[in-house]
This record gives sequence, structure tokens and C-alpha cells, in this order.
Amino acid sequence: MSFVNIVLGFIFGAVIAWLAQRAGALNRGGAIAAALTGGLIFGLGGLAWAALLLTFFVSSSALSRAYGRRKVVLSEKFSKGHQRDEGQVLANGGLGALFALAHLLFPEQIWPWIAFAGAMAAVNADTWATELGVLNPTPPRLITTGRRVERGSSGAISLLGSLSAMGGAALIGLIAASFTLRIASASDAPARVYWAVLIGGVCVAFADSFPGATIQAIYWCPRCSKETERHPLHTCGAQTAQRRGWRWMNNDMVNFLASLVGASIAVLLYSL
Repeated sequence: MSFVNIVLGFIFGAVIAWLAQRAGALNRGGAIAAALTGGLIFGLGGLAWAALLLTFFVSSSALSRAYGRRKVVLSEKFSKGHQRDEGQVLANGGLGALFALAHLLFPEQIWPWIAFAGAMAAVNADTWATELGVLNPTPPRLITTGRRVERGSSGAISLLGSLSAMGGAALIGLIAASFTLRIASASDAPARVYWAVLIGGVCVAFADSFPGATIQAIYWCPRCSKETERHPLHTCGAQTAQRRGWRWMNNDMVNFLASLVGASIAVLLYSL
């Protein structure tokens, strides 16, 4: 790993972050965080790592904007809009940057690559499930009780959301497998990486719904009589009050934990 590659990685990361901010996918804080995390991943990981990160970022940003008119009524449910801030960027890519550093320290080991792919599969599966699941023809069900809830509710699952999660994880798995022979010499490594990453991402996409339904901080808007992730103010301007969950367990924290679990499952499955 040369110093020139690291510098080029940070330049590439800064350019991508700037373009994303210009396109409205990131706010200023999100662009700075993306330039730093992207620079580490691009500079320390190289092409393979960049391909996975860009696949996640481009696909998730595109899906966030897709069917905007149908989703606008659901904006009151989510704590943030489609324009990502530094918290969302670090929640989805911060762990990947740490794995890139691990790759620098252990260049002969494959586990940092598998962990990174597992983390990307987890956040990609979760994002696809969230962005497309709200379009399910029928209202979703709460994963803990099975009762019908409003679209966009934390901890809710649907058929379309579940299939979308599988698609998001499968895409990351395919790209990770295609680059794996450059990293590992074993002929069966690409297939093992694909299944480890796919299963890890899908498992986390479902498991991620449990904290959303139990320990994630959910608030109540007295004016709209609706649950929301937004605090201290709802989209209507009314002050929200905590209804359940742990105050510090917001959606960004849930996503970070999901990426950590996805990475762990992928490494464990690959090693079996």
C-alpha cells in the first residue's frame, strides 16, 4: 500500500462526496464524513472495496429518491429525510473504514475483506428493505406481535421488504465474490464469500427489525396522534414525547449495530 494510493483514495472520496452533496444525497456534514470514510476505504482497500461501498451508496441513494411522491406522506415517521447526514454516513460506513484499517495492518488476512463485505451487505439489505418495503400493497406486520401497523413503522416487516432485503444482500454478495479471487487463492473462496455475505446480510435485515420494535427510541406526536422517530419536533411542529425504547438507541445506532452483526456473521460462516 503506497502513500500515493492513499492520497488518490482520499481525493476520489472527496470528489464522490462533493458530487453526492451537489446531487442532494448528502448534506454538508454527511459529505465531510463520506469524504473521510470513503477516503480510508478507497485508499486502503483499493478497487474491490471501493466497488462495494459505491454499490451501496449509489443504490441506496437511488432508492431513497425513487417513488418520492408515494413516500412523502411517510416522512413524518422517519427521523431523517433522504439527504444523509454525518450520523447516517458513519453508521453505515464507519465500521467499513475500521475494517480498511485492519486490512492495512493484516494485508495477508482475508477476514477484513469478508467482514467489510458482510457489513455492506447488512446495511444494503436494510436500506433496500426500508425504501421498498414501504411500497408493499398491504400494511406491514410488527415482527414481535404480528399485528398490522402503519407503513414506515419501526420494527415492521412485509413481503416486499423481505424480498428487497434479499436482493440488496445478494447484490453485495455477487460483487464481493467477483473480487475475491484477487484476494484469496482458494478456488472455492468466491462461492464461500457469496453465501456467507448473503446469509449474513439477510439475517441482519430481519434481526434489525427486533430492536426497531423493542429498544429503539420511538416518540409520540400528540397533535397527529402518531408514533415517530422524530425528536424533539415532529414534522407538524409539535413537540414529541418518548413512548418506548432507549433514548440513545436511535436509528443510526441500530444501523451501526446491524453492520457489526452482519460482519461478524459473514466471517463466522466463511470460517466454518
